[in-house]
Amino acid sequence: MKTQVVIIGGGPSGLLLSQLLYTRGIESVVLERKSKDYVLSRIRAGVLEQGLLGLLEQAGCADRMRKEGLPHDGTLISYGDEIFRIDFTEHTGTPVMVYGQTEVTRDLYSAREAAGGQIEFNVEDVVINDATTDSPYVTYVVDGKSRRLTCDFIAGCDGFHGVSRKTIPEDVRTEYEKVYPFGWLGILSETPPVNHELIYANSDRGFALCSMRNPNLSRYYIQCRTDDDPNNWSDSAFWEELKRRIPADQAAKLVTGPSIEKSIAPLRSFVTEPMRWGRLFLCGDAAHIVPPTGAKGLNLAASDVHYLFNGLSDYYRNGSSEGIEQYSQRALSRVWKAERFSWWFSSITHQYPDQTPFDLKMQVAELEFIRSNAAAQKSLAENYVGLPY
Repeated sequence: MKTQVVIIGGGPSGLLLSQLLYTRGIESVVLERKSKDYVLSRIRAGVLEQGLLGLLEQAGCADRMRKEGLPHDGTLISYGDEIFRIDFTEHTGTPVMVYGQTEVTRDLYSAREAAGGQIEFNVEDVVINDATTDSPYVTYVVDGKSRRLTCDFIAGCDGFHGVSRKTIPEDVRTEYEKVYPFGWLGILSETPPVNHELIYANSDRGFALCSMRNPNLSRYYIQCRTDDDPNNWSDSAFWEELKRRIPADQAAKLVTGPSIEKSIAPLRSFVTEPMRWGRLFLCGDAAHIVPPTGAKGLNLAASDVHYLFNGLSDYYRNGSSEGIEQYSQRALSRVWKAERFSWWFSSITHQYPDQTPFDLKMQVAELEFIRSNAAAQKSLAENYVGLPY
């Protein structure tokens, strides 16, 4: 078999790239290791930057998001019982959209299926071959049968544990990593959110986040030990701890209920360079991981897709290789800025085991400076809603 672009990974970044290529008449085949039901069962964040909203519009996949998504003009930050608001619209003229990543993925699957897009599920033993030549190809196994797919380019959208990044030789790639000394214990509950905007909370007991998926589905997180176990936490214990970490007036309004999902996510900052090796391009988690503070993961993958889609479009439409040759440099420039923001936002909202009393005072001073300084609020807002592509 032959196609123009092989996309490894059927998550939102791979599907978005495939759908965008389709709008330009560029053929692609998506290879996904799991089943469609499995992909759609994964619980992920759902704060979308304007850049991603624009890509979904361009891909023809934004109708349901525009109807059901929740535009947010700001966010709340608390420390102890103090709380203040960052007004996105005032400082940037731009809101964000709360719309679950699972719903984005569902919309993209619907669009690819309606267009007759080629998606292979339950793919095993993927091997990328001849990526530095003009004739790369991918071999894989489906239902016990070996297949070979020849192509012009390969997009690795297969996540941190996928085959794409590992295909680039170790003497070619450089990896940068910071592992944080805590995780996030999160629950999903069929309860109304405590506030109509997200609350990022710094407390002396650790970080907390109050978020939502829709008006009747809430997502809450508390900072926990990396070796903790969700089974150690009853629902009542979680709710009581959350109440201790958010301002008292917000805790008094909190509606609790049984959790329908409970899990712990580790926090990591990770970047690999370069993001291109020959005709293999890395996108999203295959190339970088950010802490969830600030909701940059999916949005950063979308910016990769933007640069790669435009580079491939220019190649097929105009015969120019500039976009694909500059892909890694352009993508990484934005990646590192998002990494900085996620690292910084985590540093002022979480409790670290090695913090001294001086460090804790500096955290509060930083938060109070942001609260009182319009320029600091503007900087935070610009990064939160998303830097330009």
